Amino acid sequence: MNAATVRIAVAALVGAAGCASYDGRGLVPGRSSAAEVEAQMGPPAERLALAGGESVWFYPRQPFGLQTFAVRMSADGRLLGIEPRLTEANLARIVAGSARREDVRALLGPPFEVGRLPRQGREVWAYRMETAARIRHDVYVQFSDDGVVREVLLVRDVQNEIGAERD
Repeated sequence: MNAATVRIAVAALVGAAGCASYDGRGLVPGRSSAAEVEAQMGPPAERLALAGGESVWFYPRQPFGLQTFAVRMSADGRLLGIEPRLTEANLARIVAGSARREDVRALLGPPFEVGRLPRQGREVWAYRMETAARIRHDVYVQFSDDGVVREVLLVRDVQNEIGAERD
């Protein structure tokens, strides 16, 4: 795909998004309804049911964006809160050897890419994020075949830093 085609595709995606708010700005916890959330943010990429009828709706902005937003909804369909999930604090909560695949999914949301390291017998989930220091990173969470986290890698995205210097 050439550069012009990529630019056209990106412009089409931006146009299709219209006035959607990626972070839910303007929605009010305790007052905004599920319909209002979807009208403003669009349909979620994934819905996760929680105990007591609550749910979490995930809005990943990957791989071009650097965030995934989690919208917590009450059992009666009201907004409880919106929070970014790809943070250094959340990565620190993923403990190798004890965290499981479902823990990571509930914490970070769906990965933008899933791969396999066949020689190591590991599945790898990829995310993109920006740290508090405003440095872009790729995040790779590796799972053994039993679903346990074996390693979390935070790799600085030097390619985008070099590209940003040329602009």
